[in-house]
Amino acid sequence: MNAVPRAVERGTPGSRGLMAFEDVADDPTARPGRRHWCLDDLDLPAIEHAAIVDDEALFYLLVSASFIETGSDTYTSNLAEHYAAHTDVAAWLTGQWEPEELQHGAALKAYVQAVWPEFPWQQAYDSFFAEYAPLCTVDQLEPDPRLELVARCVVETGTTAYYHTLRELSREPVLTDLLGRIRTDEVGHYKHFFQYFRQLQDGQPVGRARVARVLHARLRELRESDSDVALRHVYAHKGRLFARGDPSFEAVSRRLYALVSSRLPADQAVRMLLRPLLLPAWLERRLDPPIARLATWIMAP
Repeated sequence: MNAVPRAVERGTPGSRGLMAFEDVADDPTARPGRRHWCLDDLDLPAIEHAAIVDDEALFYLLVSASFIETGSDTYTSNLAEHYAAHTDVAAWLTGQWEPEELQHGAALKAYVQAVWPEFPWQQAYDSFFAEYAPLCTVDQLEPDPRLELVARCVVETGTTAYYHTLRELSREPVLTDLLGRIRTDEVGHYKHFFQYFRQLQDGQPVGRARVARVLHARLRELRESDSDVALRHVYAHKGRLFARGDPSFEAVSRRLYALVSSRLPADQAVRMLLRPLLLPAWLERRLDPPIARLATWIMAP
């Protein structure tokens, strides 16, 4: 998804924190050889319905996320083909990244259907996918495989921040657990994309100016993200759910983006965004404030 814990150097006030890049290796759920979580690990019968069923914002945000994650295999084949010459990258994309993304979609779908069984999930998803699938083309990828890995780092930064934000908004324990699991996966995905970028850089480096161009362009594209498409189809199929809510899709969209952008952990996201530039630590620190302001402006409604 294009959009936004335990250990954190700095965090937003009242935040439970976004796991920093360096902290991934210290998280037991992110260690090589671990058993990846599965749907049976989620205690769906224990959902505290009173804590979530009337939360209109989380309804929209969770359903739209479930759509995008469920459709992730649409562009996995494009990426795998793009990295056919880099067999380790292609193998990871199809063997780990795609299954984990699809599992996120299945888990979010299961949660949504448990809380809002009257929502026609499959009908709404089919409508969404008919519009979304044609957008997932090879033309969207950066021609240079090194720069596409940079673009992937931006996307994974956005999804990490997004799921962190949803977790902060959650007051329902099963949902909080699920969002924490997904967020940890997204941090791990970011780490893989970054490590593959470093490997390709070691062989034939691409200049920082080109990396910066991709970072800036992809960050700006987050405003015109896949979530806009998904949200429209959630709104179109919600029926009588939240009938007393906002009177138009535009009003719903403005309110949701205001809510999410006000909670995004910009400081940690900026550190993730700056890593592909491979800057000295002192320069990263100097760039933190202006990049944070840019990120906040882009993500604002």
